[in-house]
Amino acid sequence: MSATTPPSGAQLPPRSRHLRPPEHPVDPRAVRYWRLRALAGWLSAAAAQVVLLVLLPSWAPGARAAGLALTVLLGAAHLVVMPRRRFAVHRWETTDRAIYTRTGWLVEERRIAPIARVQTIDHERGPLERFLGLTTVTVTTASSAGPLRISGLDEDTAARLTAELTDAARSAGAGDAT
Repeated sequence: MSATTPPSGAQLPPRSRHLRPPEHPVDPRAVRYWRLRALAGWLSAAAAQVVLLVLLPSWAPGARAAGLALTVLLGAAHLVVMPRRRFAVHRWETTDRAIYTRTGWLVEERRIAPIARVQTIDHERGPLERFLGLTTVTVTTASSAGPLRISGLDEDTAARLTAELTDAARSAGAGDAT
């Protein structure tokens, strides 16, 4: 055991127990984006159930109608709760040494990646994101956990972040071939 590794069951020093949340929230328009994406999925599920009700009217119509009602109720609850919760959780921050993100809505994930390990920085916008004026910045590192994604940024913030991360990664990675 190394000198920096506490023995099994030992407490970490107080300064290491809590990691403060990242500072920056995503753009408030991300709530609409998440809601519209979820709505498309729920409408597809409900449409499939309606098609089955119409094509097979005699096959357990009560159970299928109840299933459709449950889909509508769960979909409505999801469309109300999920976007607001995601907005409350999603945060990001960069420093001269690291990128820090917090994402999720049921399961929260916190990720920190050293700037020196950044391999690529992608700036992407799908059709719905373009319509709402939003952008996703994806930062790829050598981590097996995959890239860090900061979704729901306004276009200007995403452009500045991409430029800053590119410059920081270039400076931090000078001479580092990993």
